[in-house]
Amino acid sequence: MRYSVLLLTLLLSGLAVAAEPADRPPGLTPVPDGPPGPGDAPSVTIKPSSQGGRVIEYRSHGKLYMLKVIPKVGKPYYLVDTKGDGMFARQDSLDSGMRPPMWVIKEW
Repeated sequence: MRYSVLLLTLLLSGLAVAAEPADRPPGLTPVPDGPPGPGDAPSVTIKPSSQGGRVIEYRSHGKLYMLKVIPKVGKPYYLVDTKGDGMFARQDSLDSGMRPPMWVIKEW
C-alpha cells in the first residue's frame, strides 16, 4: 500500500513539473548571444627576434602566459609561466610531464 501511494505521488509530481507554465505569453523568441568579448579568446602575436628567429607570444586576458621561441638555427622551445608570477620556465615541448590543474579561484 505504501509503495503504491509513493509511486502515484512520484508520477503526479512528474506531470506537474513537465507541464508548461500558464503565465508565459505566446510567441516568445530567444535572446541572441552578444558579441564575444576581447578577453574571451587567447591572442597570439608573432614577432621577429634580433637573432633572425621568431618569438610567438600567447596572451589570455591581456596577460602573457607562454612564449614559443623559434631560433634561426636549432630546435624550437617554449617559455611557460606556470605559476602566473611572471617567471618563465623553459620547456622543450608542451608535453614534458604531468602538471596538476591550476584554476584561478579568485582574483582581485
